Amino acid sequence: MFNKVLIANRGEIAIRIIRACWELGIKTVAVYSKADKKSLHVSLADESYCIGEPPAAKSYLNMEAILNVAEKAKVDAIHPGYGFLAENAEFARAVKKAGFEFIGPNPDAIEAMGSKINAKKIMRKAGVPLIPGSEGAVEDVDEAIEIAEQIGFPVVVKASAGGGGMGMSVAYNKEELKEVIESARNIAKSAFGDPTVFIEKYLENPRHIEIQLLGDKHGNIIHLGDRECSIQRRHQKLIEEAPSPIMTEELRERMGEAAIKAGKAINYDSAGTVEFLYENGNFYFLEMNTRIQVEHTVTEQVTGIDLVKAMIKIAAGEELNIKQEDVKIRGHAIECRINAEDPLNDFVPCSGKIKLYRSPGGPGVRIDSGVCGGAEIPPYYDPMIAKLITYGNSREEAIARMRRALKEYVIVGVTTNIPFHRAVLEEENFLKGNLSTHYVEQNMPKLKKLMVKYALESRDLYSVVSEKVFEKNKKIAAAIGGISMHINLIIKENNQEYKGE
Repeated sequence: MFNKVLIANRGEIAIRIIRACWELGIKTVAVYSKADKKSLHVSLADESYCIGEPPAAKSYLNMEAILNVAEKAKVDAIHPGYGFLAENAEFARAVKKAGFEFIGPNPDAIEAMGSKINAKKIMRKAGVPLIPGSEGAVEDVDEAIEIAEQIGFPVVVKASAGGGGMGMSVAYNKEELKEVIESARNIAKSAFGDPTVFIEKYLENPRHIEIQLLGDKHGNIIHLGDRECSIQRRHQKLIEEAPSPIMTEELRERMGEAAIKAGKAINYDSAGTVEFLYENGNFYFLEMNTRIQVEHTVTEQVTGIDLVKAMIKIAAGEELNIKQEDVKIRGHAIECRINAEDPLNDFVPCSGKIKLYRSPGGPGVRIDSGVCGGAEIPPYYDPMIAKLITYGNSREEAIARMRRALKEYVIVGVTTNIPFHRAVLEEENFLKGNLSTHYVEQNMPKLKKLMVKYALESRDLYSVVSEKVFEKNKKIAAAIGGISMHINLIIKENNQEYKGE
């Protein structure tokens, strides 16, 4: 086992990895940008080193700086977390070349899944179901139109090197397709340095379902069940749960077998996720994430398997100590991503300082957070504050606990999306499990009314808490006043009926 691990990341995932290392008796090294000097992950690690200026390109994406720290701190291995360099095959190779272990899959597996076109070729050969579309890159408009007419409109044009919805556009006819092809190529070249695009049949109302994999360096690979990740906005996930409300043992077995085929096709040897789109009884390969995912927590809750510790053990050369038949799905778990963003103002990110912080607790509640009171939410990175996870014996119990936990959660100083989550947890389609990747836009009118209601309730709660905890703190009072003014402005602009409440 390793003696010391460097975590090449920040925030809640850095803390999650630190905790796993501590439980394994491993010392930890944190790296940070100047904007994160006072961050929680910096103070928790056994050692910490500044690696550059706030922009990620000058710090968390600076391979040379990270490797210099690894050498200086004499670590055995590097864990990249998610985002930043986690799915960068060049970085994984550089880590190994420098004499350290990379806590993640082998670089060839990362590279194989880095191109969506290449990934589809590998999956096709492995017998994994694919959405009908082009077999490779689409070079010109005429070819695109020919393929679209074969598979039928609407179609979606995707950037081969893209992710998170960037470089992805839908066309419902030939005229739109002509515009979309050129636009997608330009975006892909600008964002990813690769203008390659391909075409797929556009599924009108799919669900986004994932299968979690674990593979070791000895050829063993298993799946740990499914996650429902359909509640998204601009292709960014907001709420995840395990298992999916529609899952059956038969469907889980079929999807699990397909995911294992995908993993074996690239000799996968870490924690990873195969993502599928599901519609009308059929599922199709979407992509594979060759890293730990934000939503790994719900899988941990229903299986009892610590995925981060498993990654570390696999990287150290240990063989998986569980077989497929040992994996049992028990109960239900839900994760809400708590972000510093304003759901009543088109989810615009809200950087700033957290003036007052009180996290929820009680039975079945887990918080993976990267902040505390007084923490700064810098404008340079993802605005995630924490992940709130609840577990219950049933989906209904997990929902009830999430409602309670969200009601308890107090964050003053920055606007958060807690009202959005509370609105979803009350909306009837969510409660019935009627979900798709278009859930948010389809239900936004109802959700917006509920969000205003819960924003007002949060304002009142924050006022009471701040008076009891910080009676003479004028800064807290000012923060509360700012929230009140903002909510009242939103109500006025939207002429909501809750104005008098």
